[in-house]
Amino acid sequence: MITRLIENSVISSLFKGKTIIIYGARQVGKTTLAQQILEKFGNEGKYYSCDILSVGQSLADAEPEKLKAFLGDYKVVVLDEAQYIPDIGRILKVLIDHVEDIQIIATGSSGFDLAGKTSEPMTGRVITYRLYPFSITEIKEKRGWLEINPLLEKLLVYGSYPEISLLGNEEAEKRIIELASSYLYKDILQFEDIRRSDMLKKLVQMLALQTGNEVNYNELAVSLGVSRLTVIKYIDLLEKTFVLFRLNSFSGNLRKELNKSVKIYFYDTGIRNALINNFNPLHLRNDAGALWENFCIAERKKKLEYSGIHVNSYFWRTYDQKEIDYIEEKNGLITGYEFKYSPKQKMKIPKLFTNTYNAEVKRVDSSNYWEFLG
Repeated sequence: MITRLIENSVISSLFKGKTIIIYGARQVGKTTLAQQILEKFGNEGKYYSCDILSVGQSLADAEPEKLKAFLGDYKVVVLDEAQYIPDIGRILKVLIDHVEDIQIIATGSSGFDLAGKTSEPMTGRVITYRLYPFSITEIKEKRGWLEINPLLEKLLVYGSYPEISLLGNEEAEKRIIELASSYLYKDILQFEDIRRSDMLKKLVQMLALQTGNEVNYNELAVSLGVSRLTVIKYIDLLEKTFVLFRLNSFSGNLRKELNKSVKIYFYDTGIRNALINNFNPLHLRNDAGALWENFCIAERKKKLEYSGIHVNSYFWRTYDQKEIDYIEEKNGLITGYEFKYSPKQKMKIPKLFTNTYNAEVKRVDSSNYWEFLG
């Protein structure tokens, strides 16, 4: 069993007069994490799956006495997949304000829906956490860095969803394809009025093929036969459901810099590879560099969030093709990173960037990645 990095933080947040909400994509381990925490309270804990009709109906009435009667005298209650409860924000607010001596832990896979319903009524009453597929740090804590190195290529190709990590390559390929086709769009299609599910699937496949490159909303719109605003809306929904995330371009003092460009990366490289149906080993791929870049940036994003470290993240590029894969800015200090999977690959650092911003640029490859991700 791999311990999730946010587990101790969640436990330390209990009984502070706040509802705990754990967001994350489907199948990343939210239920397992919540149940592991619940086990620490023995008979004083209770689990409810809110996608069960009878549970949702019982929790739909915001009367404090009715809610108390249904939940009982438990000390900790988990409401799993809480977005299925109608008006969940108001229900959680009533529980916090009127039902004493009970700690609610709610989980939700459709982040945009649960967040939208809880943001206003739950102001000041909630502590939120996001859970991702296994981070390389979580795997390292279980197996050690020496065992991580042989697993590195598998993580790049098949990703790090908890179930996938336990399977051999052949079974992992089958399961990640099933996961991508069965769960990837489910929240969007279920909770948003999306009539063009075929277009959504084409869009996400196109984005997977453009990993590591700048994304042009207008070109995507023309290719898909929809408006630019529709493309942006769908990408926003994919981001809110933890499928992918955007990285904006950095622009400071130079006219040559791209200042309104965006790149898109996937939280899990296995999902990305399933979308384009490519599970070839790295030495047979023409996208190994983009895959390594996606992996490193996604893992860095997990590390920073789990550690509570806040930075501004960007990429940097000029019109004459000078570029830095990834940069972080914190307190006015700028650091750049270049991703090269092979330690033998050459790297050229643009002096225009380092001189203009008094910045250091570091190399991240398969021989030293733990310094960046550990």
